[in-house]
Amino acid sequence: MGPVTGSLALLCLCSLGCCVPVGTAQPTQTSLADGKKSRGDVPDILPVSELEPTNLASDFETSYNYVLSRLAGMDQAIHSLNVGHYTLDVSVAQLMERLSRMDAKVAELEDKIREVYHHSKDNRKEIGRLEGCQKGLRVGYKCYLVYNNYEDYAGASRKCLERGGRMGMPRDRREQEALADYVKSFFRPGNWPVWLGVNDLATEGVYIFDDGTPVSYFQWRRHFLSSQPDGGKRENCVAMASDNGDWWDHYCDRAMNYMCEFDDRVEL
Repeated sequence: MGPVTGSLALLCLCSLGCCVPVGTAQPTQTSLADGKKSRGDVPDILPVSELEPTNLASDFETSYNYVLSRLAGMDQAIHSLNVGHYTLDVSVAQLMERLSRMDAKVAELEDKIREVYHHSKDNRKEIGRLEGCQKGLRVGYKCYLVYNNYEDYAGASRKCLERGGRMGMPRDRREQEALADYVKSFFRPGNWPVWLGVNDLATEGVYIFDDGTPVSYFQWRRHFLSSQPDGGKRENCVAMASDNGDWWDHYCDRAMNYMCEFDDRVEL
């Protein structure tokens, strides 16, 4: 580097505040620290943070007391739960006792209702028998009453039983002729068939009365155009024509009037 170039470099350094006189020693780290000390920038001894002393016995006692407090809380909660369960058990026991007493009263009431029902059935039968004998036709010890209500064969049989009787079952010529006149006068001037208690439901062609006894007297319609019975296995129930008293076989589910008979001497 020539004299001129060196002078320019020195001038630039001086303009930036970095001009150091030639021959002056560069400051060291130690001298800088000494300078700061003289100014009070750096303390002589830096403070060292001290750790709190640890006592193992004290930590164990704290944990132990915490566990004990938690256990005490759990014990109190369990006690409260037991008290609640006991109260619930007492309430359930009282409820069961009340239900038991109620069941006994319900059973007693059912017995009374059943007794009243039986008395009602008996009364209805007695009333039906009295009505049949007062309003209907008396033939010997039996009374017959025609009901102008439409029922199929099974329904008519059930209605007669509920009234304390049975479906009309003429067993001989005398009863047949008396019933034919009665039915004819009841429906005059029309011709309305009336169910009798006669059928061959069990065995085709073997006719029995509604009480299960065999039929020994018949009054089938005899005519060259429509002799009875002619229904075969399709028509198994018998009705009486109201114009002349002849018997006809019909479909058992056909709805028509019916006639009940009542025994005026003994209970049916």
